[in-house]
Amino acid sequence: MRVYIFAAFVVSLSLNLTLGQDRVTGATYATRSEVLAQNGMVATSHPLATQIGLDILKSGGNAIDAAIAANAALGLMEPTGSGIGGDLFAIVWDAKTKKLYGLNASGRSPKTLTLEFFKKKGMEKIPSHGPLPVSVPGAVDGWFELHRKFGSKQMNEILAPAISYAENGFPLTELIAWYMQSVTSYQKRGFANISETYLDQNGGKLPGEGELYKNPYLANTYRKIAKGGRDAFYTGEVAKTMATFIQEKGGFLSEKDLADHKSEWVEPVSINYRGYDVWELPPNGQGIAALQMLQILEGFDFSKIDFGSTEHLHLFTEAKKLAFEDRAKYYADMDFVNVPVTELLGDDYASERRKRITENASSYDAGEISAGETVYLTVADKDGNMISLIQSNYRGMGSGMVPPKLGFMLQDRGELFSLKSGQANTYEPGKRPFHTIIPAFITKDGQPFVSFGVMGGDFQPQGHTQIVMNLVDFGMNLQEAGDAPRWDHVGTSTPTGFPKEGTGEIRLESGIPYETVRGLMDKNHKVSFGRGIYGGYQAILWDRENKVYHGASESRKDGQAAGY
Repeated sequence: MRVYIFAAFVVSLSLNLTLGQDRVTGATYATRSEVLAQNGMVATSHPLATQIGLDILKSGGNAIDAAIAANAALGLMEPTGSGIGGDLFAIVWDAKTKKLYGLNASGRSPKTLTLEFFKKKGMEKIPSHGPLPVSVPGAVDGWFELHRKFGSKQMNEILAPAISYAENGFPLTELIAWYMQSVTSYQKRGFANISETYLDQNGGKLPGEGELYKNPYLANTYRKIAKGGRDAFYTGEVAKTMATFIQEKGGFLSEKDLADHKSEWVEPVSINYRGYDVWELPPNGQGIAALQMLQILEGFDFSKIDFGSTEHLHLFTEAKKLAFEDRAKYYADMDFVNVPVTELLGDDYASERRKRITENASSYDAGEISAGETVYLTVADKDGNMISLIQSNYRGMGSGMVPPKLGFMLQDRGELFSLKSGQANTYEPGKRPFHTIIPAFITKDGQPFVSFGVMGGDFQPQGHTQIVMNLVDFGMNLQEAGDAPRWDHVGTSTPTGFPKEGTGEIRLESGIPYETVRGLMDKNHKVSFGRGIYGGYQAILWDRENKVYHGASESRKDGQAAGY
């Protein structure tokens, strides 16, 4: 009898390990429990940034104050994905007006840099590094716009924790220490001010995991911003230093480009997915690609399709291909191009696109419409305010352009323009480039439900769609929805002007069953495996019945969700 009992135990254990059910609760995909709290919640990709946000909430600040404080900390603690040299987007749920507000704090291209310049150089694409892809950094103006409209604490209080950590140091976490090795590659390529900014202030070497990292230059820049406001960054000494440096290196960013910069409040857009309103920001970002995918997928009955099955991944991938062809053709700066957002998100259009999907992997063109590493954080406070905020430099640390003694690297978002004439996202002076970073929000019956985001370049709309489906179609809790195995598809046309690559390729994370791999191959999909390409997720869910926040943080990152 004991032999049979032991054998049964082994079989049961094997099944549980296969499903990932190694926890008492049996939550199939979660690596840990959701975090629960009543008065406030902060979820970021760095534990110290989360604690800073939580301290702001506990001391009387609101969700917006805490988000700015946490973002400033991430610019110091996770410079491999963010910083004040980059851009910012946010969606805010305001408890007073019971409404969502969207902020586009992305910067524009230099006004004196023309398409003709690139054509004379014989360039087919804008370089990934150096001075030419540098656009105006929008994050700081984004902070002050958020603060002006919704903030409560003084900015010097909000930035004080990041200033203190920049001066006194903090231990590098495992993943960021690994990513920080990219500093060496910038150094080897001869980019200026790398050593003095990232090494010299730390005893002449790059700290490793658990070793203290400081950035006094950034502390000084933050102090100027705290005292002088956004103008201390976009005019005066800091702006002059940025512009002079870029122009000395052969770029075009000017003091006037910086002084003229402004963020834009925009109306978030949404579709209803099985009773849940999913919200994104309109272009120049790619958020509506997630909405287009969901519109197409809603036409299939996922109550009869298992998570991670061949049918699940096949339908998802084909929907992605359809949406991304539209993304390449239509998404761009709406100040320059009339992007047909309403038509792209329409039920009739989704129905027509859905009909294109076949039993096997296919290649698609964009629809015809008459008319184009990052950090994510989310915060909720005791009054019911919630903010979904994403911020990035692009390509990890950015362009390699580090202005002297300011403590940060400038972004290279300009790389994402097309240099082919006549396209929606073709380069123009003063234009905002196509953007990959997107915050998201879900409401239910006009009330806040989930504030979330998934970092990761082109993966982000795919990640958003996977999260929504995990929550709505597959009944996962907030932590499971982020920890469940992911996949992405590459090879569709790009907004930078490059065509699709046949039917592309699906890259799978560990945890997708081998039966699914074989099934996808049978449907003529090209399948591979990838590591570290599946983004980073943070989320807060509001349980209005029990008046409790649920928090979740990405198991693939160093992050933390915490509440009180």
